[in-house]
Amino acid sequence: MPKVPLYDMSGAQIGEVELNDSLFGIEPNEAVLYDFVKMQLANKRVGTASVKTRAEVSGGGRKPFRQKGTGRARAGSIRSPLWRGGGIVFGPQPRDYSYRLPRKVRRLALKSALSSKFKNDSIIVVDALNFEAPKTKLMVETLQNLKAGRKALVVTADGDQNVSKSARNIPGVKPLRADFVNVYDLLNYDTLLITKDAVARLEEVYA
Repeated sequence: MPKVPLYDMSGAQIGEVELNDSLFGIEPNEAVLYDFVKMQLANKRVGTASVKTRAEVSGGGRKPFRQKGTGRARAGSIRSPLWRGGGIVFGPQPRDYSYRLPRKVRRLALKSALSSKFKNDSIIVVDALNFEAPKTKLMVETLQNLKAGRKALVVTADGDQNVSKSARNIPGVKPLRADFVNVYDLLNYDTLLITKDAVARLEEVYA
């Protein structure tokens, strides 16, 4: 089974943690990762872009000029798509871009993302993150002690509010509850800083 060092908040190694082989030790499937990220980005799209067709724009109830004798091309409405202020042909309409991949594919994508983090030595497991009160300065010091880098995903088991509030104002750092760990964030952030309890939660749910 894959092993990683276990640190405390000061950055000192206090032991080792065995990771579940089926969750952190598989060969990452790049095709599945691509499909999952594509799905996540599509699901974030609002899809509210909308234009008016010639049936929806105001005006154009009567023929603008007589059919013959003017020397101009015949026209039946000033709201034709050919005219300024007219309707739009084949323009965007409100739509839902979201879709879902099969459950097995979603689980494989998460396992691939976690295994990719382990393969690249980008996982830092900390015994616990204990903050008596929200303190950004203390979180910055902790990240520096653990050498988490400039872009870090901080994952806790139960979404501790003191940890979340201490990390949310730091550029490049995102606090996240273990239940909400997702493929896009795992790939988007360079380092996964995760508590020992959060590792156990992930293994309990997905292994």
